[in-house]
Amino acid sequence: MIETITALDALRERLRGWRREGLRVGFVPTMGNLHAGHYSLVALARQHADRVVSSVFVNPTQFGPSEDFTRYPRTPDADTSGLEAAGCDVLWLPTVESMYPFGVELAANVHVPGVSGVLEGECRPGHFDGVCTVVTRLFNQVQPDVAAFGKKDYQQLAVIRQMVADLHFPIRILGGAIVREDDGLAMSSRNQYLGADERPRASAIHRLLHHMRQAHEAGTSRAVLERQATARLDEQGFTVDYTALRRPDLSLPDDGEPGPRVALVAARLGNTRLIDNLEF
Repeated sequence: MIETITALDALRERLRGWRREGLRVGFVPTMGNLHAGHYSLVALARQHADRVVSSVFVNPTQFGPSEDFTRYPRTPDADTSGLEAAGCDVLWLPTVESMYPFGVELAANVHVPGVSGVLEGECRPGHFDGVCTVVTRLFNQVQPDVAAFGKKDYQQLAVIRQMVADLHFPIRILGGAIVREDDGLAMSSRNQYLGADERPRASAIHRLLHHMRQAHEAGTSRAVLERQATARLDEQGFTVDYTALRRPDLSLPDDGEPGPRVALVAARLGNTRLIDNLEF
């Protein structure tokens, strides 16, 4: 049976007991409204740890002015059942008041320069500061040996890895593979906002990512490739935030330069913002 803990003292007592037994702790931080992608991260953490903690906390500091914190879906009963079925040992449910004891406005913030300032950082100013601030607090609370994050949020994973290295957290960061629907759409809590006519069209993003890979392998320059990708999505009714071809560290590659790449897309379909990526 999964154990639900809502007080930090109780969480730390449970963790101390595990560590006295010499057990390794894995951690999966989430904002809830969970799906198969989240549960795959629990399974990934379990491969590298003896016990797994997952948190559900809708973090107010990573929502922008036009993003409705109160609208974010909360599904506590389904989340608890799903985490239990996935093999999670403890569900950590902090409150906003316990996470930010001096209030959100007076909270100490964590900023990771460089990698957090491009792509998503340009489209959602302050978002990664909110992510890094809450993840730092969660890491201090749980003090895990390993922590799992999904590769669907590719840039978030890169930012977290830089933060962990820079602040010397003794935590191994695991990247979990993207879990997709049958038509290729990356699983996301936001997919439920897609209308009946929008849902079938949303899989065009995944197909576009493969087209970007093919264009790169055919020798198309990065600038042309990105323009063509944006135009293809525009034609299909998306409002594009960016299409991008980058090195794995999200820096800009030179045309003709060998090495691995990642194609990234962020676009809106109706009122739903979708992100996805493909490594190759």
